[in-house]
Formats: sequence, structure tokens, C-alpha cells
Amino acid sequence: MKIPPQEAARIAALARLQLPEDKLALFAGQFEDILGYMDQLGEVDTTGVEPMYSPAEHATVFRGDAAEKRVRRDDVLANAPETDGTFFVVPKIV
Repeated sequence: MKIPPQEAARIAALARLQLPEDKLALFAGQFEDILGYMDQLGEVDTTGVEPMYSPAEHATVFRGDAAEKRVRRDDVLANAPETDGTFFVVPKIV
């Protein structure tokens, strides 16, 4: 399928690309290559082939969604420039 530079410019505009005039022919050629490859894939006989939903065939490991305390309050407050012993103290912003 031959893509003229005007069509390449229209496609580039739809993709919000600003291509200079000298690059339109290159873009059209690359677009032709992509469409040619898609045509090749469309000709492949896939009857009897089950759909593949993921290329990785492994089970996803899930962890339980439970809150847990990993850090002590004193360790967190040790990083603050100023605390009141329980919370961070920050400047008042109005």
C-alpha cells in the first residue's frame, strides 16, 4: 500500500506530531512498512490456535491486603526537624 506524503502529514497531525517536510517521505515509508507487516500477519492461518492472553505463563503471586506496622513512630519522627513527640511540627501556612 503506497502512502503519499500528504496522507503521512495527515496521520502525523492526528498523532499530534509536527514533522518537517523533508521527514514526511521517511514517515510515509515507515508507515508503509508497518502496514505491510500487518498485512502479512493477517494472512497467517490461525484456525485451531487458542488465544494467548499473556506471553508469560506463570501465576501471579498475591499477598494478603492487611495493614501492618513496619516502622516505629520514633524512627519516623527521628527524621523530622521538629516534633511534639507524636506528630511532625510544620510552619503555619495561611
